[in-house]
Amino acid sequence: MKKIALIAALALALPFGAMAQTAAPAKPATKPAAKSTEAKKAPPKRQVTRKAAKAVEEVTPIADETNVVLTDADLEVAKRVSTGKAQCELGADVTVTEDEKKPGFFNVTTKGLKYRMHPVESRTGAIRLEDPRAGAMWLQLGNKSMLMNQKAGLRIADECQTAAQVAFAEEMKKNPPKSLFEGADPAKK
Repeated sequence: MKKIALIAALALALPFGAMAQTAAPAKPATKPAAKSTEAKKAPPKRQVTRKAAKAVEEVTPIADETNVVLTDADLEVAKRVSTGKAQCELGADVTVTEDEKKPGFFNVTTKGLKYRMHPVESRTGAIRLEDPRAGAMWLQLGNKSMLMNQKAGLRIADECQTAAQVAFAEEMKKNPPKSLFEGADPAKK
């Protein structure tokens, strides 16, 4: 039984193999020779080591975003930004410092990454800092913050808290905010 199946498989495969051999057109001998000489002329690509890239990143200053003009509302948001070192989940940390050269701008650093951010007014009241060049965003709530890369769609650091945010979170546990549905009287509708 196995021999019959093997013979049938070979018989079916044989015509397809013959068609594949006859279908390929013959190539002229001059073209492959031209490609081989071009390949010899191309210099080898150099790989940059991770250590070298990190060393360059550390000494490279953060680019100045001169085309961003902050409004009065943006400057008011900048006054509420919690600065300092924030401890995050999984042992990460993010440091937010004010830029002395340009009021309203902040330097945000974590794990070898540096961002120069400015405040953006949000409809929800959350404090939002953005680096449009790198596509990064620092979102700060009363009890926690997070750093995201919007271009890659990743959270770089989550559940970050400064000392002020830790105190705010403890206060929320003691005195939880009212629910949106508390105090609503369904009979008044």
